[in-house]
Amino acid sequence: MVRTIITPANTSIQVVIPKDYVGKPIEVTCLALEELEEKHPAKTMADFFGTLPTETYKEIKEHTEQARKEWNRGF
Repeated sequence: MVRTIITPANTSIQVVIPKDYVGKPIEVTCLALEELEEKHPAKTMADFFGTLPTETYKEIKEHTEQARKEWNRGF
């Protein structure tokens, strides 16, 4: 896979394709990074409050507590 970020100086760019990509379907995407940031603002844990059913939350909490106990045990 070839992936890079560029800042174009004009409205056209030239792409050099690796030899092993010749004859294969490839995807070329043009996306302004600022557009991506605008569409997907950073989320905090508060944004997810109330999204899990209570039973699922309890199961995850119990599992996490057990994992912490195992991790903190003396060796």
